[in-house]
Amino acid sequence: MNVIWIILLVLAAVVILSSFVTVQQGNIAITTIFGKYNRVLFPGLNFKIPIIEKVFKKISVQNRSVELEFQAITIDQANVYFKAMLLYAVWNQEEETLKNVAFKFMDERSFMQALVRTIEGSIRGFVATKRQAEVLGLRKDITEHVKEQIDKTLEEWGFHLLDLQMNDITFDEVIMKSMAQVVASNNLKAAAENEGQALLITKTKAAEADGNAIKIAAEAERQAAQLRGMGVALFREEVAKGMTMAAKEMQQANLDTSVILFSMWTEAIKHFAENSKGNVIFLDGSTEGMDHTMKQMMGLNKITEAAKK
Repeated sequence: MNVIWIILLVLAAVVILSSFVTVQQGNIAITTIFGKYNRVLFPGLNFKIPIIEKVFKKISVQNRSVELEFQAITIDQANVYFKAMLLYAVWNQEEETLKNVAFKFMDERSFMQALVRTIEGSIRGFVATKRQAEVLGLRKDITEHVKEQIDKTLEEWGFHLLDLQMNDITFDEVIMKSMAQVVASNNLKAAAENEGQALLITKTKAAEADGNAIKIAAEAERQAAQLRGMGVALFREEVAKGMTMAAKEMQQANLDTSVILFSMWTEAIKHFAENSKGNVIFLDGSTEGMDHTMKQMMGLNKITEAAKK
C-alpha cells in the first residue's frame, strides 16, 4: 500500500512539474494538442495542460544572419562570384505570422536551403541581364532588386529581410587582370593629362610673369629716359645760360665770342675721351683742321644768331 502511494505521489509531482514551461527572453514557444496548433507561449514561466499539450517548437525572434557564397553568369558569359551577408528576423509576433514560421517548413535546414536558393536565384536572374563591365557599379541596384523580389516571399514564410550586403564581387582571374590593366592605363592617362595641365599652367604663369616683368622694365626705362631727357634739357638750359652770360661779358670786354665755341669744342673732345668706353674717334689735329673746324663752328653760330633775330 505504501508503495502505491509513493508511485502516485511521484506521478503527481511529474505531472505538476510538466505543467510549467519556461521560455527564454528573445524566444517564443508554439504548443500543440494532439498534433494540432494550440497557442503561443511568451517569455517567462508558462502553464500548459499536462501530458496532452506539448511544446512543438521554440522560435527565436532575434535578428539572424547568414553568409552566402554563390556564382552568377552575365549576359556576355562572364562568371561573377558573390559573397553576401543576409540579415533577417521574424516579421512580427502576431499569431498567424508565428504559425507560418513554425509550420511552413519541416525544419530549420529546409528553411535555410529555400532562403539561400531563392536569394541566389534572384541575383542570378538580375545579373544575367547585365554585362560584366556593368556589374561592379550595380551593387546597390542588385541589393534593391533582391529586397524587392524576396521580401514578399519571406513575409509569406513569416520573416522579414532587414538587410543584404554584397561584401565582395569578383571575377575569373583573367578578367581581374584585364580590369587591373584597364584601371592602370586609365590612371596613367589621367596622370599624363594632369601633368600636361600642370605644365600648361606653369608655362602660362611663367609667360605672364615674363610679360609683367617686361612691362615693368619698359615702364621703368620709359621713366628713366624721361628723367634723362629732363636732365639733358636742364643741362643744356644751364649751358645756354652760362654761354649767354659769357658772351655778354666777352662783348663788353671787346673780345671775340668764337673763343666760347672753341672752348665747347675742346670740352666735347675731352668728354668723348673720358666716356667713349674703348671707341675710337678720329679728329684732325692739324692747324688747318682746327682752323677749318673753327670756321664751321663760327658759321653755325652766325646762322643761329641770325635765326634768333
